[in-house]
Amino acid sequence: MVEIFYKDSGKMVTSEEIKSLEELGLDDVMWIDLSSPTGEEKRAVEDFLDTSLQSRLQAEEIESSSRYSESEVSIFANTNFLIPGPDSYSMEAVSFILSEGVLVTIRNVSLRSFNDIQRKVLTHYKMYPTGYHIMVGILENRIDLDADMIEIMSKEIAQFSKRVSLGEDVSEKFLLDINQLQENTMLVRENIVDKQRMISAILKSDKFPRDVYAKLNVLIKDVNSLIDHTNFSFERLEFLQNTVLGLINLDQNKIMKLFTFVSLLFMPATVIASLFGMNVQLPMIGGMSDFYVICILMLSMIAVIFIYFRKKRML
Repeated sequence: MVEIFYKDSGKMVTSEEIKSLEELGLDDVMWIDLSSPTGEEKRAVEDFLDTSLQSRLQAEEIESSSRYSESEVSIFANTNFLIPGPDSYSMEAVSFILSEGVLVTIRNVSLRSFNDIQRKVLTHYKMYPTGYHIMVGILENRIDLDADMIEIMSKEIAQFSKRVSLGEDVSEKFLLDINQLQENTMLVRENIVDKQRMISAILKSDKFPRDVYAKLNVLIKDVNSLIDHTNFSFERLEFLQNTVLGLINLDQNKIMKLFTFVSLLFMPATVIASLFGMNVQLPMIGGMSDFYVICILMLSMIAVIFIYFRKKRML
């Protein structure tokens, strides 16, 4: 699918026909958005811009030279966009190509950032006079969404912490939920760091219009603050996980302590019962009263051990 944004009679209009490029010039087109493009659509855009588009494998490479590069007439940038799911997050690679002031974006899924910017370009096109401004607008919108996701995760972490403070029973599912939050936090941080690298590379470039650098400087500050926030969230999750594991260990220690106490409590009685149960001649054997004497002796030993543990505050 392709959507072409171009100027016509002082207005911004769109076309979903790739053949429209044959009737347009570079000065008319501002943005070509390719969503899961076909080979024919990619070749038509390459012919229009006289440049090569990046493949999905190139967009997913992590080397710095693959994430951002420049030629004499073109800029190639790749970054990941985070997609939140019901339980976990996923990454979607997005490619940006800027040539002769025309922005080309390549993606394989629908993204909210693109939908928002498309509406803004159509209604307030004077705010986005070139493809460079559209690209910065997409990054700005994306970072705002990332900040919202970090805020949501912070609230989830606070809820987990509150549940632990209220003494809620922790279980395996509780630990797995915390682990999933840690995974999501790491993905968000990785996503934010990727934006930091990209914006830093753009700030070093001299191809972008001078009026966008003020926004880029604000964006890099926002990104740095988001990285600090994700680091704090991850540390908070680690502390919460350690607290939960500590509570689980305390419960297990109580159980082991109880079993140990019961074993020690009945050990003297077991010795006495074993002693008088031997098939040999023993004192105090010869009448019914001997049974009661032995029972009293066993109970006395149990009471002595119980009192000793209580005085030592081991119970």
